[in-house]
Amino acid sequence: MRFACWAESHVGHVRGNNEDSAFSAPHLVLVADGVGGQAAGEIASASVAFVMGAISLTPRGSLRADPTDLVGVLRESLDFAYRHLVAGVAAEPKREGMATTLTAIMTDGHRFALAHVGDSRAYLLREGRLAQLTRDQTLVQDLVDQGHISPAQAKVHPYRSVVTGYVCATERPEPDLTYLDLRAGDRLLLCSDGLTDFVSEEEIASLLADPSREGAVHGLVGAALEAGGRDNVTCVVGDVDQGELMPWSRRPYCCRLQGAVTDLGNLIDPAAHTPTHAA
Repeated sequence: MRFACWAESHVGHVRGNNEDSAFSAPHLVLVADGVGGQAAGEIASASVAFVMGAISLTPRGSLRADPTDLVGVLRESLDFAYRHLVAGVAAEPKREGMATTLTAIMTDGHRFALAHVGDSRAYLLREGRLAQLTRDQTLVQDLVDQGHISPAQAKVHPYRSVVTGYVCATERPEPDLTYLDLRAGDRLLLCSDGLTDFVSEEEIASLLADPSREGAVHGLVGAALEAGGRDNVTCVVGDVDQGELMPWSRRPYCCRLQGAVTDLGNLIDPAAHTPTHAA
């Protein structure tokens, strides 16, 4: 199996720059959103998206993880992306504090694994029913889980934008890692909070049901913009397709980048994608 994808990223109507990044390919889909209020959010999201995508295109021999252990592959790739940010801050101290969310789903053609840090989201649309696959790593979600506030109160809470999990240079990220039970015909949506903060899940489900992946993504981004476009918005739709994964040598030609990662000036080091095993 593999992903058939479409993705879009829009700066929105208010922000001066786009801190969102996306990578989509038959074997990997991901969204990264630079954490607002932190230095160089666009560099963090672009560099993490670039590194994760680039590692996914190298032979598995470059990783210590067993190639059949997709969760391990994602964990090791994310750890390398973290060390890449550490090196980026060491080289340019003004980047200190930069951080990004990350939500990524990988397949080896048979199984599927999810890595999630922060408040970007992954959804599954199956037979018309929408299910959220990720848990927001945020202060308000913690309060909801502890029973202190309701989901409705969380939507208007003054600290609803406080993210408690992210990829940064100060400490190794603690991602949520899990295998997913997906099948041909499923549709995935990965998105930044520029969509979910402004568009209801009911409308997301309706727009995501568009038979066309391009139409679905365009409709979702358009809905966020119509709601005010007060944040960057990025959406990746990946349909689980029955087709075979292509050979390694062909995969780079099927990758698509969106958002901050398309600007080489946002990358810490475009050549730094080969893992090393330094601690």
